[in-house]
Amino acid sequence: MKLRALLTKGEEIRFISHLDYAALIERAIRRAKLPVAYSEGFNPHMKFSFASALAVGVTSEAEVMDVELSHRISQPEAWDRLAAALPTGVRLLRLVPYEGKAKSLMAAVDRAEYCVRVPYAGAEEAAQCAVAAFFAASEVIYRRILPKKTREVDAKAYLKKMHVEKDGQELLLTIAIAVTPSGSLKPGEAVELLAHDFGLNIEPKQAKIHRTALLSGGKDLFALIES
Repeated sequence: MKLRALLTKGEEIRFISHLDYAALIERAIRRAKLPVAYSEGFNPHMKFSFASALAVGVTSEAEVMDVELSHRISQPEAWDRLAAALPTGVRLLRLVPYEGKAKSLMAAVDRAEYCVRVPYAGAEEAAQCAVAAFFAASEVIYRRILPKKTREVDAKAYLKKMHVEKDGQELLLTIAIAVTPSGSLKPGEAVELLAHDFGLNIEPKQAKIHRTALLSGGKDLFALIES
């Protein structure tokens, strides 16, 4: 038996890494005393996994996790135990038990959606022109600086949708990004490209990014186990 959980990552913990977030959840599962299955061998580890790592500084309402159990437990009991054990900044939004084989979360997810808010004093039309110029460009390369090298990322291969509108003194961007086995684009990188390559008058470091969905073939990851 497995449990598929939908979790949040709130403002309180937005600056912790994905590995630290996973460690928080592992400790919560231990506190909840769920009958979790462990791997065999010299160094057994808890059998749980996430769909897609979240960048540091990004909040989320769409962290999807699978946990394998050693024996059955009712959904209400599992919900009560896990929800009570989660730390500040994490909430349980959904919990679905399932059995049988299912595609791993990391292999299943192919699209991530985000909402980005950033201070903006310009006109909405100027922002829309910057987005239109991005999609009209024959090539858009983001140069990702890594510790030992710089990698060029083809942003147009990953950025599938970007809608922009003015909301008071902020610019609201709705972004959809492809997630592939060979890589992806971070939403913050898309914001940087708009500012630096397409003249959008924003400060990328002031952007607040929130993940709203992880999808597989246009469906949420729970539809894959409920169909």
